[in-house]
Amino acid sequence: MRRFYLLFTSIILLSSFTLLSEIDDVISGIKNGSAVQIAKSFDDKVQLTMPDKSNSYSKAQAQDVLRSFFSANPVSSFSVIHQGNNDGSEYCIGTLQTKNGTFRTTIFMKQKGNVKVLQELKFESQ
Repeated sequence: MRRFYLLFTSIILLSSFTLLSEIDDVISGIKNGSAVQIAKSFDDKVQLTMPDKSNSYSKAQAQDVLRSFFSANPVSSFSVIHQGNNDGSEYCIGTLQTKNGTFRTTIFMKQKGNVKVLQELKFESQ
């Protein structure tokens, strides 16, 4: 019985770390200015909001738009202000500091099947 309890507890803890790492991968991608790393978490359609445009894009289109954004705004740092979750969704609000300005950044991920996918990413000038 004790082995069953330990196995069950281990599975629960490991699955919790897996769910948390998905938004952490996106945060890491933003810190690195890596559109490729962020795109690994994209849903089939992604809502991107930039200071000069906002639209829903396919994975490939969203990656290109994000790559252009990071090329025009080389990342200096990213700091998380608030992070939370609600009913299978997870979000993060942070401040992106680039060589060309500061952007309030919002990340929104939603549970889809057994993974969380990035559905919305906003960069708003401050």
